[in-house]
Amino acid sequence: MELNIQSNISLKPFNTFGIEEKTNYLIEVNDNETLTEIFKQGLFNKKFFVLGAGSNVLFTKPFDGYIIRMTSKGIQSKVESDDVYVTAKAGEIWNDFVWHCIRNNYAGIENMALIPGTVGASPVQNIGAYGTELMYVFHTCEAFDTQLGTFKTFKKEDCDFSYRDSIFKTAHKGRFIITEVTYKLSLTAQINTSYGAIEAELLKENITAPSIADIATIVSKIRVEKLPDPSTVGNAGSFFKNPVIDADTFEKLLGLYPTIPHYPMPGQQTKLAAGWLIEQCGWKGKEYGQAGVWKNQALVLINRQHASGQEIYDLSVQIINDVQDKFGITLEREVNLL
Repeated sequence: MELNIQSNISLKPFNTFGIEEKTNYLIEVNDNETLTEIFKQGLFNKKFFVLGAGSNVLFTKPFDGYIIRMTSKGIQSKVESDDVYVTAKAGEIWNDFVWHCIRNNYAGIENMALIPGTVGASPVQNIGAYGTELMYVFHTCEAFDTQLGTFKTFKKEDCDFSYRDSIFKTAHKGRFIITEVTYKLSLTAQINTSYGAIEAELLKENITAPSIADIATIVSKIRVEKLPDPSTVGNAGSFFKNPVIDADTFEKLLGLYPTIPHYPMPGQQTKLAAGWLIEQCGWKGKEYGQAGVWKNQALVLINRQHASGQEIYDLSVQIINDVQDKFGITLEREVNLL
């Protein structure tokens, strides 16, 4: 087959920050045969980066290599008793996939409504929100090995999932391209309202026995109130990970800051709210040249209008330094830097 390789392409339409940078080459992948052909032509031996919806990436300079953009679509499901195995291609938009499942009464991912990005990126990041993480519903994924030119199936135990992390970000970083993901969902909903403002919003709406659609709608409403729409304000959602700290560190912080928001984690660890830490350092709503911090959620960095990727990166450095100085905690970026 002949590859359609586009050259000298603007990346502005392909990243939610709306950063104006260019790539030497762009290849759109909507089937497995294209990946095999890219391998045959030796292009995976050159510099490349796999792009989905561009919602978790910050381009700080022109990309001097190949952008591999995953655009494959398709969803299939198989019901076994109360379980539903739903397989989606990598290029499916995550939120579209969530609502497809809700319409079919497949429960398990409703708390993750409106997370930006694609299905293919979901295991890489172990995405999560409002008390649910991908690892709880992940069954398998198929991925292309860019070193061997073969397809491999990963089971849950192969993926080394942890908070916003997986083997695809560590030992296998840059090696595998996820082509489809299978999720194990259920026909019986286990409604989870315990996290964030879900219960308060349900009370406001006078919903006492919420459906999975109700939960997804409420979560979407909360997210829209907190997060800017990338079509009008460039952003990549949460720019930083919520830090996870040990018991001793938490006890010391709690002594100094009794109202610090915190969430218990396994292994006597505690997760803190990065947005709260950033807000305490006075960054919420602040402008930084053409970059800035969102007025409703300090976890979100924004392109106010014509920011460069470098400007947004420099802002993140300032924030990391201030949080380190005030709390002794080093924030990690959630966004991929290029």
